[in-house]
Formats: sequence, structure tokens, C-alpha cells
Amino acid sequence: MANNEKLVFMVMHGPDDPEPATIPFVMAVAAMASDVDVVIGLQGSGVELAVRGRADKVEARGFPPLAKLLADYRDLGGKLLVCGPCVNAQEIDAANQFVDNAEVVAAGRFVAEITSATNALVY
Repeated sequence: MANNEKLVFMVMHGPDDPEPATIPFVMAVAAMASDVDVVIGLQGSGVELAVRGRADKVEARGFPPLAKLLADYRDLGGKLLVCGPCVNAQEIDAANQFVDNAEVVAAGRFVAEITSATNALVY
């Protein structure tokens, strides 16, 4: 991105907690529309958001549906970095269940993204 700003959003909440699962995607889409580089990392129950169809019925009052925000984020070129140990702990088959823009990563990748960011936010 031209302005060299980068935000990392670490999402720790999944479909069972709609508001904190939704807000980082609202922020990410707005940032990307403002020409800010964005990385979203999913950890804990947040990894469930990368499972195809899992966010389809997640709606937090006053916010767009999470499925729309995920699609907007993907359409703007956003990738979902997903915690490998969290995926294993939840027994998710990433190869067959994840959306196309999800990438399973280890702690080192998260550290690299966060230390290269202008700001990191945790939800």
C-alpha cells in the first residue's frame, strides 16, 4: 500500500460471540478501503471464522452480517492467518473446511506480522 500503514487484527472470538467476532472485520474493511494494509489473525475460537459457512448466520446487532464482511475482506484481497495449534486443538480439517483466503500459520508468522505493523489490535 502506498502509505505504508499496516494494521494487524488478532481475532480471538468465534461465532458464539458475534460482536467481538464482527468488529475487527468492520475495522479491517474500512481500513482497506482507506488504503491501509491489513492482516487478520485468527486464534482461539476465532479460528472457527475460517471454516466455510460457519459465519453465515452470525450477526451482531447494529453491524453488517459477518458473512458479508468476510466476503468484502476477501474481495479487497484480505487473507486470514489462522493459528495452526488452535486448528489442531479444535480438530478442524483446514484443507477441506477452510475458506479459500485462509492460511494456517505458526507463531513466528504472527510475530513477524505484528512487529512489522503500525498497530496491532486484539479482539
